[in-house]
Amino acid sequence: MPSTISDIQVKTIAGADKQLGEYAGKVLLIVNVASQCGYTPQYKGLEELSQKYGAAGLRVLGFPCNDFGAQEPGSNSEIVNFCTTKYGVSFELFDKVRAKGSQQHPLYAKLTSAVEPKGEVSWNFEKFLVSKEGEVVARFRSSVGPDSPELIAAIERELAK
Repeated sequence: MPSTISDIQVKTIAGADKQLGEYAGKVLLIVNVASQCGYTPQYKGLEELSQKYGAAGLRVLGFPCNDFGAQEPGSNSEIVNFCTTKYGVSFELFDKVRAKGSQQHPLYAKLTSAVEPKGEVSWNFEKFLVSKEGEVVARFRSSVGPDSPELIAAIERELAK
């Protein structure tokens, strides 16, 4: 398993390889997203976080995932179209990943073993907060919305460091 998030390679939603180390010095909010979920309206709040804190160094990274209720069946281009037209998403989206199971992406293997509660992602829109140094510092369940005081406080704490 990679020692930090920075060591992990992912694919952008356009199919290009990207090293998460490119975000060194930024605070990351990594979210497994889906277009047909009860939590899908959280896209709006994630975009608001991106807009509000982007200049301060926050990067929201959305990883489409079809692991939970097959709620992200679309192609990458369909996902981009949905997110931009319905929610005005401008934060970065990536290629679909497996967040759990035997084909779990290395990113999610690292995220789910780094902070409490440890263990597999249980549903869409779980959020992981990563420090400027690439360390996973907090995990928030799907029910914790982007406008949640506890999430906002954690983001502001990391940005202030």
